[in-house]
Amino acid sequence: MTEPMHVETDVLVIGSGGAGMYAAIEAAQSGARVLLVDRSLIGRGGATVMAQMTVAVALGSQTPDHWACHLHDTLQAGRGLCVSRLLCEEAPDCIRQMDAWGVGWARKDGRIVAAQAPGHARPRCVYVDFLNTGPAVSKTLRAMVNKTSGIRKAGDLLVTDLVKHAEEVAGAAALHLTSGAPVAIAAKATIVATGGLTRLYRRNSASANMGGDGYALALRAGAPLIDMEFVQFFPIGHLAPRLIGMDPIMWDPFRYKLGGRLLNGLGQEFTSQYGSSEDGAYMLTRDLATYAIIKEVEAGRGSPHGGAFLSFEHCPPAELRAAFGPVIDRLAINAIDLTKMPVEVAPIAHYHMGGVAADARMETEIPGLLVAGEAAGGANGANRLSGNAVTEALVFGRRAGRSAAARVARMTSQPFRPPAADAALDLVAGDGAANGPNSADMMLRLQSIMADDVGPFRTRERLERAIVRIGDLAGELGERPFGDGRCFDMRRVDWFDLRNMLLVARAVAVAALRRTESRGAHQREDFPGMLPEWRVNQVARWRDGAIEFVSMIPPPYPPPPAAEGREGVAAAQ
Repeated sequence: MTEPMHVETDVLVIGSGGAGMYAAIEAAQSGARVLLVDRSLIGRGGATVMAQMTVAVALGSQTPDHWACHLHDTLQAGRGLCVSRLLCEEAPDCIRQMDAWGVGWARKDGRIVAAQAPGHARPRCVYVDFLNTGPAVSKTLRAMVNKTSGIRKAGDLLVTDLVKHAEEVAGAAALHLTSGAPVAIAAKATIVATGGLTRLYRRNSASANMGGDGYALALRAGAPLIDMEFVQFFPIGHLAPRLIGMDPIMWDPFRYKLGGRLLNGLGQEFTSQYGSSEDGAYMLTRDLATYAIIKEVEAGRGSPHGGAFLSFEHCPPAELRAAFGPVIDRLAINAIDLTKMPVEVAPIAHYHMGGVAADARMETEIPGLLVAGEAAGGANGANRLSGNAVTEALVFGRRAGRSAAARVARMTSQPFRPPAADAALDLVAGDGAANGPNSADMMLRLQSIMADDVGPFRTRERLERAIVRIGDLAGELGERPFGDGRCFDMRRVDWFDLRNMLLVARAVAVAALRRTESRGAHQREDFPGMLPEWRVNQVARWRDGAIEFVSMIPPPYPPPPAAEGREGVAAAQ
């Protein structure tokens, strides 16, 4: 085996999206030495940089609001399974800190503007401009990372396993993509901030590195996963005509801002036929809109490419220009004129509510292992409220960095022991099969399995079939990586990706099979109702080479906030 490179740090942050960068900044500002690593470019991968819309926060800058009201709406959307107090309570402070760092939240009369979004009882979603919120957040955090002393950065570093010693996480093993070298990283605290799993699906809105890496890393290290069955499908992902250089989920803010109409293939509005009338407000939550569109397609009333039409033709051109701004010109380059034609949209895998179970300090059950952002599960329950994704990246990232630094301050020595990393490093640098299976084809097959059998609507037959087929793919993949292990050996990278993706896919499918009800983003056509006995979180653990599940009752559902008292507090702030 090639001699591994060895690196030491206080805090290792895996993933450099919004959550990872915020965690690194907070840990370094708290006095810890930080190593921020990513399999792609630092601060350029993940989901935050792709987020084009809004950030949910109860600032109360224009309309009286309070974090308890935000929490109530989050719990409503999550169908009672959320543990979200931290998310909602600390969001205002994070948003104000980002404002002080120069992110440039949109303002009117000197106050940060709050937009209305589906599922929120009042306007509370802040943004930068048109479709630039995520890039602006990422740019601001990148600048702060560069300004903060104590942060080292390493891109092109694929973390393949967490390393444990004496039942605590003591660092990680990694593959340096540009050289093919194995890397051992010793750390007193490790934060997993690798995002979600939507790459598992054939049609998705994610970065190519969102294959559930963090879930698999944590699960194999002994940390439990929670709510794995809840995969959110964005209902109006762009389908046709062809759209180049723009995010497929761009339509949502314009739909609820301008009243974009969802029409079936016959030109009829249809959501009211599925018990989800929008009453002209166009504020339908994502799970209900997904259900309505798919059912219209199944009934033979879909658009030509298998979705629904989204029409702004009823809007005056001046209103379109005012709402879309320069986006109108970018659409024109793609031969899309919203004054004369609708676009086709369809559900697209967008976000995962589940993830690694953690407490309010973002610490897992395994000492030394923390999580942040979409890698953390449980905060959004069965369905994420619009705008909460970037919020959780900021809030959970900051809290994880602070907690990691506090752990480091209590420690007197590095827990890493080189022999503990030997097996993981051998996988990275060991000899591989010269003629392994076609990894690209295996990924396509896995994505088809997940899309067809573990998609928005599920049945026992489909889920059982998916579990068998996922197992077959795992057997085909084998126990040893293929490829030659040299620089940019993409076949070896694919092996590690598939190893993680297949494990996570199995966790999603088995959790979905076990939950014999429909709740939020998990819809069972053979069990169409939401049942009170299933108001539980499913927790997955890795035991003796298999995934075991137990059910846990979430905290009591709090009563709605007293509107008068909460609004009075917000108005006084």
